[in-house]
Amino acid sequence: MLYHLFTWLHEQFNISGTGLFQYLTFRIAMAILLSLFIATVYGKRIINFLKNHQIGESVRDLGLAGEQQKKGTPTMGGVIILLAIIIPTLLFANLDKVYIRLMLLCTVWLGLIGFLDDYFKIKARKSAQAKGEAYKKKDSDGLAGISKIIGQVGLGIIIGATLYFNNSVTVEREIIGSATVVGALKQGERLAKDSNVITRQMDGVERSFVKVKTPITTIPFVKNHEFNYSKLISWMGNGAEQFTWIIYILIVVFIVTAVSNGANITDGLDGLAAGVSAIIGAALGVFVYVSGNYKFADYLNVMYIPNLGELSIFIGAFVGACIGFLWYNAYPAQVFMGDTGSLALGGIIASLAIIVRKELLIPIFCGVFLIENLSVIIQVSYFKYTKKKYGEGRRVFLMSPLHHHYQKKGFHESKIAVRFWIITILCVVASIMTLKIR
Repeated sequence: MLYHLFTWLHEQFNISGTGLFQYLTFRIAMAILLSLFIATVYGKRIINFLKNHQIGESVRDLGLAGEQQKKGTPTMGGVIILLAIIIPTLLFANLDKVYIRLMLLCTVWLGLIGFLDDYFKIKARKSAQAKGEAYKKKDSDGLAGISKIIGQVGLGIIIGATLYFNNSVTVEREIIGSATVVGALKQGERLAKDSNVITRQMDGVERSFVKVKTPITTIPFVKNHEFNYSKLISWMGNGAEQFTWIIYILIVVFIVTAVSNGANITDGLDGLAAGVSAIIGAALGVFVYVSGNYKFADYLNVMYIPNLGELSIFIGAFVGACIGFLWYNAYPAQVFMGDTGSLALGGIIASLAIIVRKELLIPIFCGVFLIENLSVIIQVSYFKYTKKKYGEGRRVFLMSPLHHHYQKKGFHESKIAVRFWIITILCVVASIMTLKIR
C-alpha cells in the first residue's frame, strides 16, 4: 500500500524521498525491519493475550526430558509470524504482481487451517476442564486429518492452476541470430499472450528476448538444466502436451502437502522449525533475487522470470518474521507456533520453490523436513511390518520424529535444534551452488 502511495506521489508531485520506494533493495530492507519489529515488540503483547486467555499447550507424557515444564506455554504463536509476514508485504510490495497475491493467499489459507486445528484442540481441553475431567491430548481433538488434507490439496490446485494458466507467469527466451520469434521457442512452449520482442543492451550488444508460457523447472547439477513437464506425458503421442496441466497441478499439490506436513512434524523442539525455515527462506531469497534480475540471470545462465524480483519483499518479511519469532521461541520457549505457524511455513516454502522453478531442489534445502518425514514413515511402516510378521511391533528409532530420537539418547533440545540449523545451512549452501556448478 505504501509502495503504491509513494509511487503515485513521486509520479504526480516528484516529492523528495518518495523515489526510494522504486528501489527493490530499500523495500526489502524495510520489510525485514518491520517484520522483526512486529514479531519482537507486538509479539510480546500477543503472547500476553494468549496467556490471559489460557491458550496454553497441553503435553503428552512421552518420557522426554523437560516436557512437563512446557505445560501451559502459550500456543498459536504462529499468529505472530503470519502478521509479521502479511503486514510488511501489504505495505511495501507491489500488490499488482500475481506472485505477491499468490503468496499472500497461501499464507492466509494455511494459517487459517492451522488456526482452526489449534482452536479445536484448545476448545477440547477447556471443555474437559469445565467438566472437571483430566484432559488427555488426542490427535482427534483438532481439525480432522482429512479436512487438513483437503485444505492443502485445495491450495495446491489454486497455486498449480494459477502458475500454469495465468498470462503473467512467464519466462524469457532469447532470439538468437536470425531466428524468428517462433523459432526461439522450445518444444512444449508457446508465446505469452500479447508477447512483444524485448530488446536490451547487454555488455554493449543488442539482444532480443520474448516472453513464453512453459511448464518448466530447473534440474540441479545438470548442464542443460531445464525440464519441461510436458515430457512426462509425451509418450502418449501427438497432442498429449495439452493435458500437461493435469500432471503439473498434481505435482504441485503433492509438493505443497508434503512440505507443509514436513514443517508441521519438525515443529517439536524450541526454535527448531522457525530456525530451519528462516535459513531456507534466506536461500529462496537468493534464488528469487537472481532469477528476477535479468543481468544476474544472464551471468549465471539461469532462466529469467519477469516480475519475480518483487517476491524478494515477501521473502524478506518471511525471514524477518521467523527470526523475530525466535526471540520468544528459542529455548526455553515462551510461546509455541502451533499448527497456525508450522503449516503456513511449510506451505510458503513449497510455494516459493515452485514459483522460482526450484522444486527439484526441495529434497536438498528442505533436507531436515525430509528426514523428519521419512523417520516417521520408516518407524510406522517397520512397526506394522514386524507386528504382522513377529506378533510384536519393533522400532528403528527410539522415538519418531527424528528429533525425539536424539532427545531419548540424552541430547539437550537446544543442542539438537542448533545442529539441525547447521545441517540446514549446509543443505542450502549446496543448493545455492547449483547456480554455478553444472
